[in-house]
Amino acid sequence: MGFLRRDPVTLLLALPAVFWAITFHEFCHGWVAKLLGDPTADRMGRLTLNPMAHFDLWGTLLLLFAGFGWAKPVPINTRYFRSYKRDLVLVSLAGVAGNLLTAFICVLILRGFGEAIFSIAGSAGITVLWQMIIINIGLAAFNLIPIPPLDGSKILSVFIPFSLSRYYFWLERYGAIVLIALVLTGIIDVLFHPIARALLSLMPFGRMM
Repeated sequence: MGFLRRDPVTLLLALPAVFWAITFHEFCHGWVAKLLGDPTADRMGRLTLNPMAHFDLWGTLLLLFAGFGWAKPVPINTRYFRSYKRDLVLVSLAGVAGNLLTAFICVLILRGFGEAIFSIAGSAGITVLWQMIIINIGLAAFNLIPIPPLDGSKILSVFIPFSLSRYYFWLERYGAIVLIALVLTGIIDVLFHPIARALLSLMPFGRMM
């Protein structure tokens, strides 16, 4: 979903989806971390649904125009975790789970109330819900790519053998540069689209309207 396929009206209607997706994604990270004993996000004012607390300009613009992007990461201190590997995986998956839950609920709303929404809000109401589905799936899929600083890399780090850990730490050091290069060259699509299709297949689309 690229810039050329987004007219100004669609971009405007996508804004609520973008701000909700990045906000709820980071909130879920912080909330699960707090449940597991880490109060860092809460103490730093990041355990909030205020989108400005999680706003990253370039990640938000990319999410709006390309369908994938990122937010300002919620700070996590793994020293508070009782089980490092288990808790790191749970916290890393929390943001993705929040996005998938949002998309799932929006699909159910479209299936159950699509005709009523269309009669009240017209095509704009339907477009907003579709953008909620697409943007949240896009953010979830992008974050599952195993390249630092994305969530997928943190999950992968738990399972990397010690003998390969030095390669991972090298990638973690330069991951942001690698990620930007992959986005600019379009290579990221090779990783992103299969994950996005897999997540879309989990949605109960059925008869939408």
